[in-house]
Amino acid sequence: MANNYEHIRGIIPPLVTPFGADGTIDEQAHRAEVRFMMERARVHGLAVCGSTGEGHTLSTEETRRLVGWTVEEVRGRVPVIAGIITDCTQLAIDRARAVADLGVAALQVTPVHYVFRPDDDAMVRHFAAIADGTGIPVIIYNVVPWSYLLPPLLVRILRDAPGVVGVKQSASDMKALADLLLLSEEAGIRSRVRILSAVDALLYPSFRLGSDGAVAAILSAGPEACVALWNFGDGPDALALHKKLLRLWNAIDAHNLPANVREAMRLQGREGGLPRPPMSPSSAAQAEKIRTAMAAFGPKSEA
Repeated sequence: MANNYEHIRGIIPPLVTPFGADGTIDEQAHRAEVRFMMERARVHGLAVCGSTGEGHTLSTEETRRLVGWTVEEVRGRVPVIAGIITDCTQLAIDRARAVADLGVAALQVTPVHYVFRPDDDAMVRHFAAIADGTGIPVIIYNVVPWSYLLPPLLVRILRDAPGVVGVKQSASDMKALADLLLLSEEAGIRSRVRILSAVDALLYPSFRLGSDGAVAAILSAGPEACVALWNFGDGPDALALHKKLLRLWNAIDAHNLPANVREAMRLQGREGGLPRPPMSPSSAAQAEKIRTAMAAFGPKSEA
């Protein structure tokens, strides 16, 4: 299952990276979180080294270790997605090749995030080259505001680059998600691609519109609730749960989002470590807002 991108569906939390005070990664905390997600939350997949995992701060060797530990703990039960956040095509290929033997189902790749945006043709070549150069399916992580890909360009890449198999639509852009679902259907490619929501505030309508699932920070802050939301489908229970998750998102959404996800984890007895400098830990005011939002879920085991 883990090697097949077609199994990418449902709730796929993007894991935080548990940094210690000295900046190193706590392997045991990471493995414990993977086991929690698999055995307690019963998620449908896992993503590592993304923006919630502060993948922009990771070296290639750290990326390989995190992916390897995750795959070992998952033991083929669900797909594992590896995040690639770099600023050029060759660096993305080099990093992807470093995890190619580990059995990931797909790569989650951002557009370049420095100030210079490639033109549309260069975007097509960039993602196609990563897929061709690694042999690993690529999911575009459409999140960078100054390097943003509009739905027609995304569908063009999905259509013309066979190794690019999906999009994780972020940037709080629900209209783009809806258009992407519609345009991919009209282009005749909807059945073979994966359209995932990272519109954390609106998972409920994302699922109702027909997204294949989600990879979003809110899933790591409240994984059990997000799995329940996916399983509910439609109806009053789903809507009520959406409102609780929206309040949690409003509490954690900030410049230091990964730190706030860790604070939500801590309230559930899960160890997320520290953010990597210069990101700030949750402030006292943020922690109180998160505590209030988490209380709506009842005992910590239900969050």
